[in-house]
Amino acid sequence: MPYEWPPLTPGDPDEIARRVATVLDDAWQRLADKQHAVLTQLADNPRAGRSTATLEKFKTAIEDFRRRADDEARQFVRRQLPYLYEEGARAAAEALGTTFTWTLFHRDALQALASDSYADFLRRSQEAERMATRFYRAVREVARREVPLLAAGNMTAKQAARNLARRLAAEHRLTHVVYRNGARVPVRAWAEAATLAKSAVAYNAGTLNRTREASVTMVEVFDGLDCGWTSHQDPDKATRTLRTVEEAAEWPISHPRCRRSFGPRPDVGSG
Repeated sequence: MPYEWPPLTPGDPDEIARRVATVLDDAWQRLADKQHAVLTQLADNPRAGRSTATLEKFKTAIEDFRRRADDEARQFVRRQLPYLYEEGARAAAEALGTTFTWTLFHRDALQALASDSYADFLRRSQEAERMATRFYRAVREVARREVPLLAAGNMTAKQAARNLARRLAAEHRLTHVVYRNGARVPVRAWAEAATLAKSAVAYNAGTLNRTREASVTMVEVFDGLDCGWTSHQDPDKATRTLRTVEEAAEWPISHPRCRRSFGPRPDVGSG
């Protein structure tokens, strides 16, 4: 994504994360409300022509969530990411007794970071979108195959419709985002954690790249006392340890809300 230099838009990472989470949670709640309307319509009067209109409103809510997620991702990588990268780079430069400027090296690094962050943010939001889309398709299939047969059983059509709506509600819960590994996370918590993670990665990328630019190969790690190097549970505790710049670049954080940062150590060699 193109930037104007210097691309500074100061913002507190926690405040930005809360704003992103609020926007996406609002869009997701609208989606859940439209799902409830679809299920209510199906239970009350599945044969009515309004069922199709209600379902299309749900589809529109899916598209709205997609737009909002895309807008938030674009704004984040264009405004907040460069600011945090520069903050990290300036902190490293101050520790080294030098200055920071947006050289081609740092511009290229930011472009790569922005592209990766944007793509990763959208991948996360697309998992939520896929859940909603599966519900949309399931209702369309039910309307085509099952609704015309509701009165064929021993139950009344009304009771059969209610049972059908309950089944769809149980199979397509939109209260949480369900990841491929089975983890269930509320949209607000997911969006806030994802934004904080990208913020920390951007700050640390600036620190590590300015350190690397100065031909310093070692950094000191600052982290929570219990935080492990590759995960929070890793017995290899990170804080106050010395790592190479390359090791630090591989593990800039160890979990989504990680507060890890680095300080250049020009007084220590890598050997």
